[in-house]
Amino acid sequence: MNEQAQTPQPIQKHQWRAFLRLITNTNPPKLLIAGVLILSLINTGASLIVPWFTKNLVDVVSVSTLNTSVILLLIFAFLLQGVSAAFSHYMLSYVGQTVVANLRRRLWQKLLALPIPYFDKHRSGETISRVTSDTGIIKDIIVTHLITFFTSIISIVGSIIILLYLDWQMTLVMLSAVPVTFLVIRPMGRKMYLISKGLQDEMASFTALLTQVLQEIRLVKSFNAEPRENQNGEQGIHQLFQFGLKEAKVQAVLAPLMTFLMMAILVVIIGFGGVRVATGALTAGELVAFILYLFQIIMPFGQLAQFFTSIQKAMGATERLMGILEHEEEDHAEHKQVESTSVPISVENLTFTYQTGDEVLHGVDFTILPGKVTAIVGPSGSGKTTLFSLLERFYRPSGGTIRLGETAIDAFNLKSWREQLGYVSQESPLMAGTIRDNIAYGVEREVTEEEMQKAAEMAYADGFIQELPSGYDTEVGERGIKLSGGQRQRIAIARALLRNPNILMLDEATSSLDSTSEKVVQDALTNLMHGRTTLVIAHRLSTVVDADQIVVLEKGRVTGVGTHEELLAKHELYKELATQQFQLEEA
Repeated sequence: MNEQAQTPQPIQKHQWRAFLRLITNTNPPKLLIAGVLILSLINTGASLIVPWFTKNLVDVVSVSTLNTSVILLLIFAFLLQGVSAAFSHYMLSYVGQTVVANLRRRLWQKLLALPIPYFDKHRSGETISRVTSDTGIIKDIIVTHLITFFTSIISIVGSIIILLYLDWQMTLVMLSAVPVTFLVIRPMGRKMYLISKGLQDEMASFTALLTQVLQEIRLVKSFNAEPRENQNGEQGIHQLFQFGLKEAKVQAVLAPLMTFLMMAILVVIIGFGGVRVATGALTAGELVAFILYLFQIIMPFGQLAQFFTSIQKAMGATERLMGILEHEEEDHAEHKQVESTSVPISVENLTFTYQTGDEVLHGVDFTILPGKVTAIVGPSGSGKTTLFSLLERFYRPSGGTIRLGETAIDAFNLKSWREQLGYVSQESPLMAGTIRDNIAYGVEREVTEEEMQKAAEMAYADGFIQELPSGYDTEVGERGIKLSGGQRQRIAIARALLRNPNILMLDEATSSLDSTSEKVVQDALTNLMHGRTTLVIAHRLSTVVDADQIVVLEKGRVTGVGTHEELLAKHELYKELATQQFQLEEA
């Protein structure tokens, strides 16, 4: 991102509203915030009292009379300032940690409720960066800058009022520097906003690269792709370095300018104040107090400068976070529950187009009979897995509908609908954890050891599990990497068996098994299919030859429906698939 190519934009009202809405929606502890404000006001008030007591002390000392009460009041003011500052800092940190924890909780719940198309569009590493890095920026604003913003304003206003009382002429001289300071801070803040926004985008991209490469490190190494990924990483690091330098340049200009302005004001005030003291218009104590109050203004101005710089960063983070929080969710509203699956599933004129514009399914029509096995066959890219995704309601059809009996499946409660489905994919995904955890994954009730073992035996998994040192408590590693492909597939099948679904969906469920294991698992699946509505995607003849009906998909269209013998006799594509993919020799 090149900020020079864009016109810097000030923070708009809608950005402030979005930021405040983001904070208030996290339900921050209001009583604690009120306590922080009160303590901060006490701290600020004490800091405003100290210079006044110092004035009295200097004037008293100058006439050689030491007043004990003044010293005690000064000590008390210092103690009050220190104690209130300590408690307010801790309480503010608590508020900040609470807000960011609630914000991350909301984001986590939102991510789990987002539809699959969101994850198709956004890389997982980018989303991780939003939840970790961007929320950290919000926390920094709250903990470090938000309360100090208000107390700084109070300190500045209070100090100016007292200074006007002490010497209005010197105060006006000092205030002449305010417009200059504002003119310096404003453009720098705009530039910092653009830099910060680009930095957050680049950090998200770099996190996405790290996540992808580390997840697929075996692929990287097996294809000797280390140099390529090293180059990609170097590019990401270089971009982050460049944004860091841009941020440093702004800070390098801003900090010395602010210091110069403050020092210039201080020199002018001391010089002018010395003249005022010499003429008797000002006492020595009042000059000391004036200088101390000047610091009470200078320091808050510095804090305000940091606040406006940080708030620019927070606005960029807010945009990204609100983009997630306001994204459309899956529809988990209370629709009707699925009462029975013993009715046909009708696919009616089904059309689907991905966000890329590629139309995958074109007017697909067929009926899935209850308690029967329906096999979906066709060349790669014909839309078989997409059809399964639509049945799972991962996506919404572009046209047409899928009905269970007379009811469109979109009318059912999403949780209730998915409870009817058991899905075994060819990728056999596993979660990090034990074999026991993975077999019982998603089952809300307590699973007995007998149920666990029965599901594993039916999936031909119990044999290899018992041979492992820790049995069912063996850790499978990230994405199940400690198990072989066939073992992972059998664990996935056992998981579906334990779920005991009414509608079974098998997407190349036996693709990773050897012939011996495949026969046993196929027998288990045959038993499982009995009495259940079953959909099968397969390339092997043994999987589909006994299906009650076979649906042939070709380029997203149904070109044939029938039994194996019927299609073999009259459907050219199916005959070709049976010859080539199903390994059936032509007579």
